[in-house]
Amino acid sequence: MRQIFLDTETTGLSPDSGDRIIEIGCVELFNRKLTGNNLHFYLNPGRDSHEEALKVHGITTAFLKDKPRFEAVADELMAYLQEAEVIIHNAPFDVGFLNKELELMGRPSFTGLVGNVIDTLVMAKEMFPGKRNSLNALCGRLGVDNSGRVLHGALLDAELLADVYINLTRGQDALLMDVGPEQAEGGSLMYVDLRGFDLPVLTANDQEISAHAEVIKQIEKSSGGKIIWPASL
Repeated sequence: MRQIFLDTETTGLSPDSGDRIIEIGCVELFNRKLTGNNLHFYLNPGRDSHEEALKVHGITTAFLKDKPRFEAVADELMAYLQEAEVIIHNAPFDVGFLNKELELMGRPSFTGLVGNVIDTLVMAKEMFPGKRNSLNALCGRLGVDNSGRVLHGALLDAELLADVYINLTRGQDALLMDVGPEQAEGGSLMYVDLRGFDLPVLTANDQEISAHAEVIKQIEKSSGGKIIWPASL
């Protein structure tokens, strides 16, 4: 599966009010491995960044003066993203800006060009309800080193997001054994007959039985006698 982690920096918060993209960073993951086939652009938005946005990303109008406009890189960007699964933190924000840039060019919407869009903010809220789920917060929670993130940067944030996503979706992968190539290509599997093992049966002692009975009594009392198993068990 080809997945692209994407992040943007912008002049402000509202594409419908004239704000534009000034940086795009993309990081490629293929079969859960980083490929190094990344894509990065600084863009001239044709306007200044709002003061609050400038404090976040630190990318000045003077720096962007000689950079290309979005329309100059659109073909390369869309070819790179075509039919990929695109993963974004707080996807509506970035997708909204990309859709506006494409709309101004008379192009189809961003979501119609890519295979799928996954929002890691939605994923994180489902996994960690009631907690802060910013990219920085997730890096700290999942042990991803973000010490180099003094200011927001699209490529750096896309790289951090890739690490965060791998940790968020690790699931059972951590339990899989690294088999040799001959096994991966359909070699024989080794089965273990558990009937050859004499597994001991450990029974509860008198103290444990007494403690268990006391817990059952407390549950029976707090439930008004509505337990469904007898206290003698």
